Amino acid sequence: MHCPTVLVLAALLALPFSAGAERPNILLLFADDLGRYASAYAASGQPSPNDIVSTPVFDKVAAEGALFTNAFVSAPSCTPSRASLYTGRHFFRNGSHSQLHFRWQKGTPDPFDKVEGMPNLLAKAGYHVGYTYKWHMRESLIGGSENRYAKRGQRLNGYSQNVSKAGDAAAAKEAIMDEVRGNFRDFLARRKDGQPFFYSFNPTNPHRTWVKGSGKKLWGLDPDHLKGTLPPFLHDDEINREDFADYLGEGMAFDAACGAILAELKELGEYENTLICITGDHGAPGFPRGKCNVYDFGARVLLAMRWPETISGGRRVEVPVSLIDLAPTFLAAAGLDPEKGTNGANLLPALARGSKDESLRAWALIGREVHVGSAREGHLPYPVRALRTAEFLYVMNLKPERWPMGDPKSITDDSNPEWKVLTSKTRAGYADIDAAPAKAWLVQNRKEAGMVPFTDWAWGKRPAEELYDLRKDPHQLKNLAGDEAYADDRRRLRTQLMDEMKANEDPRLTDAFDQPPYCVPSR
Repeated sequence: MHCPTVLVLAALLALPFSAGAERPNILLLFADDLGRYASAYAASGQPSPNDIVSTPVFDKVAAEGALFTNAFVSAPSCTPSRASLYTGRHFFRNGSHSQLHFRWQKGTPDPFDKVEGMPNLLAKAGYHVGYTYKWHMRESLIGGSENRYAKRGQRLNGYSQNVSKAGDAAAAKEAIMDEVRGNFRDFLARRKDGQPFFYSFNPTNPHRTWVKGSGKKLWGLDPDHLKGTLPPFLHDDEINREDFADYLGEGMAFDAACGAILAELKELGEYENTLICITGDHGAPGFPRGKCNVYDFGARVLLAMRWPETISGGRRVEVPVSLIDLAPTFLAAAGLDPEKGTNGANLLPALARGSKDESLRAWALIGREVHVGSAREGHLPYPVRALRTAEFLYVMNLKPERWPMGDPKSITDDSNPEWKVLTSKTRAGYADIDAAPAKAWLVQNRKEAGMVPFTDWAWGKRPAEELYDLRKDPHQLKNLAGDEAYADDRRRLRTQLMDEMKANEDPRLTDAFDQPPYCVPSR
């Protein structure tokens, strides 16, 4: 027989906030393409680019709340990643929003139309909702275009371009921060007295493009300090190091902008009653195995959450979580139930003082279909599903005959008179890797001695199954799917992944993503 006192205590611990508590504001600070790069992730004895980047705002939120070391997106592509966060559903369950730019055959009923989404549920419960900068989804998911706040400008999205061309760099930086503050103030000006808010801040500056050399010029990030720290599937040369330093500089610009918003909250006296979440949509653009890949470099993102009312300071969550967990977590903080059909789980009970990682799901489902529509002939997707646990990454490439990063096209044809142009405008081939100096360098040097592993990692065709032992191979380079010593692990993970796909009626099970309404010409 259960003790009544124990049952009451358990019920109280499960509440998103204590009885009579004021509903919190919810602030989502959302980076574009930033991966898991923040100085809070630097680790002794594990050299990485996190050793040189400086993100004091993210680090402070993580120190005063919870730092997640293994947070994963549902899909490493903008639209499906964002839609899965806002709905709490696996990316493949969001109809038109399962793929970039919500590709869908006109006139066909769209399952996504039946999804309300977390912002609308908060609005119905009395929250003031809005966003600034990138959305990449239907604005009806946040109540319509009237909830977009950007009239002060969008210079932050071109941070390095705007600051680099300015005569007074310090003044240009401050003008951009004024823009950030102004857009946020415009949002706050429309709320009623005492009304809690949900604000989504979504700048694009870590996305391509940025100014060459801006990492060092604007942020003091010396590319030479990246020697020996890049992931081993990236060639360690001066082009890649400079490109990566510039990328990290954009991450530092994002961090500074987050600081401007948090300063506004403190000025208002609402910092302590705001659930602050900093995260992003997927991994690095233009670098092999980043964006569009289910490997950690493409699908693992930074994540920190702060809310003193519920989240214990200094909490470090090591087990895998998915960003589909954020929608039910935010709704729970507001005292609301998750939307029907949600796959994610409320993280708050696991973040209280004394809680343990064992209460979490401890795995993430990751996958994708179409990113760039023209990447493959017939606008066909590259279907992949993966299961990420604490110990393993298991991957199913469901059409291994297709090129994972898009068809080579003319980018590998040296007889093409436009070849020299194509090496810089590298969307001409392997289009699911963004055009970038790092990609252009790999194209130009692909035939040099020792380059075969790097080109295979970047765009080579992949086997039907992949399995990586993360304890021995954190960068996921040695495929163990055919190793008999891991046969039981492979079967177990495959069964778990297939069961989740079947339970959620993944359209890929019938190859529906290869046909209308999913597969349509690019717009």
